Amino acid sequence: MYRIGVDLGGTNIAVGIVDGENGKMLVKGSVPTLAERDGEEIIKDMVALCEKLIDDAKLTKADIKSVGIAAPGSADCQNGIILYANNLRFKDFHIADIFRKYYGDVKVYVENDANAAAMGEAAYGASKGCNDSVMITLGTGLGGGAIANGKLVVGFNYSGSELGHTVIEADGLPCTCGRKGCWEAYSSATGLINMTKRKLDKTAKDATKMWEMVEKDGKVSGRTAFDAMRLGDKAGKEVVDEYIKYLAVGISNMINIFQPEVFVIGGGVCNEKDYLVKPLIDIVMKEQYYKGDKKTTIKVAELGNDAGIIGAAMLGE
Repeated sequence: MYRIGVDLGGTNIAVGIVDGENGKMLVKGSVPTLAERDGEEIIKDMVALCEKLIDDAKLTKADIKSVGIAAPGSADCQNGIILYANNLRFKDFHIADIFRKYYGDVKVYVENDANAAAMGEAAYGASKGCNDSVMITLGTGLGGGAIANGKLVVGFNYSGSELGHTVIEADGLPCTCGRKGCWEAYSSATGLINMTKRKLDKTAKDATKMWEMVEKDGKVSGRTAFDAMRLGDKAGKEVVDEYIKYLAVGISNMINIFQPEVFVIGGGVCNEKDYLVKPLIDIVMKEQYYKGDKKTTIKVAELGNDAGIIGAAMLGE
């Protein structure tokens, strides 16, 4: 039997059909979330994409054992409800019931997106075989998932492991959750883009290559500062150094709290590979509290953007 995994993000809805036996992806696809819309409209697009992929894989709905939905925010996994998701404007949103209304009778499971990604990596990716691991995803927001003794840390109200909404700078930058100084505001891909924009606002056009890149691309992206840094651009390097500093602060905090065997970093920013990871590890190794030999290993997610889909598909096992 096959399972469908849905990774509902603030920017895109990504869906895949996964072989329940080995976690292999048969087909996958994505559509824009258009997050400002009513939640039911988003679900309709999600269902339409699932049905398209079933056809593409030459399967029928009868071949699908279950659907798992990974969504941002606090997820009541027992009742299939998104209790709160600030990036999608969901509150007490009965996502499983609405999905079945358009798809038909099927088992639907719901989990926080970063928790699902952490499960995917623990089963088939960078933290495979580890009983204690933590994963963060650097995307529109900063999601976090912690696994302790083989089980997700979700808290009594399903709102645990919201790692991105821990404050790393008191009275700092505003976050979409309403707090100030959240790790998400500094270390998400959105945070990196905003950091680059602030640097550009303070830098003359002839003083950084980033202006030329932005004019060519038509926008500031998470790659702008890194690309400029690789060309020897001073302003670009200053943005990258600042970004890595804040990312390291948050990771050091999480390692001090959870002491996982492996700390996994996922999301598009990880495409920078050693330009991100090497200086990051250097800082974290100095900053963490534990000074013994059994230190946490920091790894880039192995499943890439598929971690959330695969983890979601595994829900209910």
